Amino acid sequence: MTERDAQPTAQRDPAFSESQGEPEGTHDAGRQDQPQEAQAEAVQDNGAEVSTDATAAGVPEAAIPELVIISGMSGAGRSTAAKCLEDLGWFVVDNLPPALIPTMVELGARSQGNVARIAVVVDVRGRRFFDNLRESLADLDSRSVTRRIVFLESSDDALVRRFESVRRPHPLQGDGRIVDGIAAERELLRELRGDADLVIDTSSLNVHELRAKMDAQFAGEEEPELRATVMSFGFKYGLPVDADLVADMRFLPNPHWVPELRPYTGLNEEVSAYVFNQPGAKEFLDRYAELLRLIATGYRREGKRYVTIAIGCTGGKHRSVAVSEKLAARLSAEGVETVVVHRDMGRE
Repeated sequence: MTERDAQPTAQRDPAFSESQGEPEGTHDAGRQDQPQEAQAEAVQDNGAEVSTDATAAGVPEAAIPELVIISGMSGAGRSTAAKCLEDLGWFVVDNLPPALIPTMVELGARSQGNVARIAVVVDVRGRRFFDNLRESLADLDSRSVTRRIVFLESSDDALVRRFESVRRPHPLQGDGRIVDGIAAERELLRELRGDADLVIDTSSLNVHELRAKMDAQFAGEEEPELRATVMSFGFKYGLPVDADLVADMRFLPNPHWVPELRPYTGLNEEVSAYVFNQPGAKEFLDRYAELLRLIATGYRREGKRYVTIAIGCTGGKHRSVAVSEKLAARLSAEGVETVVVHRDMGRE
């Protein structure tokens, strides 16, 4: 399994993609037609068959990862559900043939705890392998693998509107109408829907509401984590293109004009002390941290998990660096996973 196989899937859902991309299943047709021989080869390793027994010798039962299978109607939000789990730290695999699910679980069990939770998207794009799903589920049950099935449902009217809005055909409609493809898919998935542990009807949900439902089910007792990047930069080199929030430190005196401080950066204690001894510096840090707490609450509520906070000064060497370091330390102390990047330090 390569990193490419496990890429996020949120861009593929017509109803629940922030970029309003293609409906699921319309651009992976070649993968549907993968011959059965390729399936057999996929469980080979240098000519030797790979065991699908996650409790094989050397793999403790406690190491077997938790498994979630995401399925449901095309256009009902599978990609958004998968992306939500990915943001919560799950290892997500899109359109894995059902016959290979036990192998994926075994590989996770052998990862020495690095892959503790796996989510697999199973849908009609892999319909030639779909009959193998029940056999794979029975195999997993026999080995006491903790697994859940999440089924995304939606009304016919809602699905038709979503496919028409992106002007793409349903993957099963063939030469017929969208409603014909929807009816065929419902029949194909009827039994799986009956076996689902969680059914979510997305007919009247938007992206954020679906993410909130997934968070409620899988985030546990803790609030979903927000990750922050605090980036210092120099305005003379341009604004960071990926910044969500920008703060300007040029209201503070510039240490560049203090000869004994000019050679140093905001990482030096002398420069940092100079910056925070200026009127308004400490007050700014306190109030901006308070503002970020308010914003972070809204970001979590709206399903945003990553934020880049850009702190700028003229050259990105003194004031922005010192303030970025203090702000990052404040965020980390409040439980926000924080990374500090000094984009322009050293460019002068």
